[in-house]
Amino acid sequence: MVGSAVALLAASMAAGGAGAAPSAPKSPNQLSAKDLPADLVKAIRRDLKISPEEYLRRAAEAQRLASYAHSFRRAHANQFAGAWIGPDGRPTIAVTNNAAAKIVASDGYQSRLAAVSEDGLDAALEQLGQWLQGLPPQVGNTIGAIGIDLLNNQLIMTVANTPFGQALSVPTLIARVKVVLSPGAGGPIVRRPMGGDTYLSAPASLNIPNQVITVCSFGFAATDGQGNPLNISAGHCDPNLGKQNQGAPVYVPNVRNLAASPQAGNFTRASLGGPHGLDYSLIRLNDRAVRAGMDRPWVRGGNGTTIAVTGAAEPVVGAPICKAGQTSAFTCGLVTGDKVQTALQTDDGRSMTVRGFSSSVCTLSGDSGGPVISGTLAMGITSGSNSSSAPDCNAANLGLALDGGTASLGIPINRILSDIGGGVRIRTLPQP
Repeated sequence: MVGSAVALLAASMAAGGAGAAPSAPKSPNQLSAKDLPADLVKAIRRDLKISPEEYLRRAAEAQRLASYAHSFRRAHANQFAGAWIGPDGRPTIAVTNNAAAKIVASDGYQSRLAAVSEDGLDAALEQLGQWLQGLPPQVGNTIGAIGIDLLNNQLIMTVANTPFGQALSVPTLIARVKVVLSPGAGGPIVRRPMGGDTYLSAPASLNIPNQVITVCSFGFAATDGQGNPLNISAGHCDPNLGKQNQGAPVYVPNVRNLAASPQAGNFTRASLGGPHGLDYSLIRLNDRAVRAGMDRPWVRGGNGTTIAVTGAAEPVVGAPICKAGQTSAFTCGLVTGDKVQTALQTDDGRSMTVRGFSSSVCTLSGDSGGPVISGTLAMGITSGSNSSSAPDCNAANLGLALDGGTASLGIPINRILSDIGGGVRIRTLPQP
């Protein structure tokens, strides 16, 4: 269901506005194209159809646009209607009147007129979410995802093409909602694990027979306020999520003998849904993991190639991103929505509301918790996708082509860090 909404967001990016955008200076927190691993360069050319130099330029431009948009919205809240990077790599600011458009143009950005401010869309999204929570389960279960489509200045809600879905009537007081009926409802394991590599977890020791084993991907290396080494991954990967017996162990798999897999640490915190709709976990790394190099600001794609994380990024519609994960290695795409809400089903049958950013990146089962980067900046971690059950991304692209292609949900790293508090921050490559 997320895939249908994302397809509309991506397709609508073809429209443009008037004006010329300034060229973006090279970000001081970005590595150069020659420092990108070969597998990442291959994924950028294959998935984004652009050069690695253009990938870095657009990633830097997106963060510059995010900073400008934040300042503009703070000064002109009623006139600001969104910001994105177009398919040509040019930044655009949507505004609600000509006076604001002139300000944007004088600052060197192209503009587009819109009917509703982003504050208005945010309020409508909140109203829509509250209305959905009050629906009977047999009706609410037909809802796939809801989100803001900045490019068309509206909300999008995907609904399963069932009798309940077809009969759904959205309140007329919630303006500009487009309902879309959807049809029905890696890299090798290595000795030095890091972000993007696989891990195993179980409610207790792997030596206990008949244990249910969770397979996910390490995210970003981090530290707490006391300097203790951490890794940030997905909350739904914690097998003891919501239980009293927290602290489930995390292992680096020994493929020849799973019971002998070395332990890398323990979950110390996990969140799924809740007031902020986040999906993240904290893994406290042990001395063995630190000696193996897991306290370094690196993430890995396929064939052992690595890339250094140099800072943090905000989701911007149209920004190029790439993800690393234990199943499908490096895959790339575009941010298609910076405010998306969907339901994630837990193993015990509960439905949890998760909020984050959507993208066209292919992710598979086992990629959960893996890092998402824009340029060489950390943007978030993988939460879920519409292609998790596919055997590989080629099959996912073919199987989902008529439904808009692959779509993934990411959880913004800055929102995760804000929710955790306590001085937790990701590790980044020291700047010269």
